[in-house]
Amino acid sequence: MRLTKFSDLALRAVMRLAVARDGESLTTREVAGAMDVPYAHMAKAVARLQHLGVLEARRGRGGGLELTGFGRGASIGWLLRELEGEEEVVACEGDTPCPLRGACRLRGALRVAQQAFYSSLDPLTVSDIVSSPTGPVLLTLTGRDAA
Repeated sequence: MRLTKFSDLALRAVMRLAVARDGESLTTREVAGAMDVPYAHMAKAVARLQHLGVLEARRGRGGGLELTGFGRGASIGWLLRELEGEEEVVACEGDTPCPLRGACRLRGALRVAQQAFYSSLDPLTVSDIVSSPTGPVLLTLTGRDAA
């Protein structure tokens, strides 16, 4: 299974915010720069994370992004399910549906594997994935000009 770029960006943003020092307020542009991704892409991920209650975004002077208590303890499995959606691993329907769709055992097996993937991540929290050595490395990332 492969995660979407969107989920990857969202996870990177959460990880960077999880190691923010007390009083450190990062903007979406700074997080995008540190992760070396376009600002517009990071802004979409931040908006989704805010909608999920994982982070708070404040505008204006003294504003910035902050991980919520809920976000800090969020399950990685839950977060990925929310970001990725419940799409099937393979597309059996659509413009050119698979001729095996009525008698295929692969589709069900892949669905079970997808659920196993998420379930294996359920016990991990955001706090778990930023422990050493990851957290200290995240703190060294500096903002670049993210267009």
